[in-house]
Amino acid sequence: MKILILGGTRFLGRALVEKALACGHELTLFNRGISNPSLYPQVRQIHGDRSSDLNLLQNDHWDAVIDTCGYIPRVVRETALALQKNVGFYTFVSTISVYVSPLPPRIGESAPLIQLADPTTEEITGETYGGLKASCEGEVMRVYAGNSLIIRPGLIVGPNDPTDRFTYWVNRAAAGEEILCPGRPDRLVEWIDVRDLAAWMIRMVEQTQSGIFNATGPSTPMRDLIEAAVEVSQPPSTLTWISDDFLLSQQVEPWTDLPLWIPDDDPESTTICNTNCDRAVQKGLSFRPTSQTVADTLKWLAQRPADQPWRAGISTERELGLLRLWKSHRQELP
Repeated sequence: MKILILGGTRFLGRALVEKALACGHELTLFNRGISNPSLYPQVRQIHGDRSSDLNLLQNDHWDAVIDTCGYIPRVVRETALALQKNVGFYTFVSTISVYVSPLPPRIGESAPLIQLADPTTEEITGETYGGLKASCEGEVMRVYAGNSLIIRPGLIVGPNDPTDRFTYWVNRAAAGEEILCPGRPDRLVEWIDVRDLAAWMIRMVEQTQSGIFNATGPSTPMRDLIEAAVEVSQPPSTLTWISDDFLLSQQVEPWTDLPLWIPDDDPESTTICNTNCDRAVQKGLSFRPTSQTVADTLKWLAQRPADQPWRAGISTERELGLLRLWKSHRQELP
């Protein structure tokens, strides 16, 4: 197949490129040439901004396009319209954040979507992100109708992850000693290895399988993730679980300071552990073991520059301070 990828040099885009090349497809990447521009010299690349340079795509034809970087409905609509005569099938990478919260158990693809309070906004914030993505989905489906595939991933993890969320726990477990673990050990979280997602998406594109699909991994206790990370690196370690209330009292920021942690009483607490992916699994989505994702992420981490700042997680000093305060707090309890 001839496949056009919008993006293709960062995280999911890289995994899609590598899988598509391994399957023998002919690729073109359209991006601004800013992120990792030296990647894939063997692949045709067209550099431009999709908000102003879509005319650069008018002189070729592709069997399918995969849009990994659509966030603004107006821009996605313009992209879909510009490609309508040049591309037969449109895949759009959305998010499970499109659903109205709080979520019912086992949220499915037909659940209500967020509607933007201001449908003209183009400012991407924590409040508008889900609604913008939902509107982007609508623009793709209006233009491509039955020739579109909408993918709604949750937390994507693995090698080349720029967010440091899952990676924080892999790195922290490898350091060993006493590890601060947030909330309940049996609290559920979900993620999907970027390579599993990419491999499945390429198969879906090959089959020109239209529709809407949630695409995240099975619910897993937080304990299992951290213990798997410790088991892979095997440092001397102890896990100390600290309550939601105490962490919040110390102004620990959920999800950012301690990735994957959202307190139980937060309306968003079910968002990352409540997804029904049965439709995707029926279409062949599968998941590698947590230990494999951890091991490969750890191997990739060995190449990380020592001075590269972390985008998520707390410092060693703050973790040690919180552990000391927690022990004092426990001693004071009746």
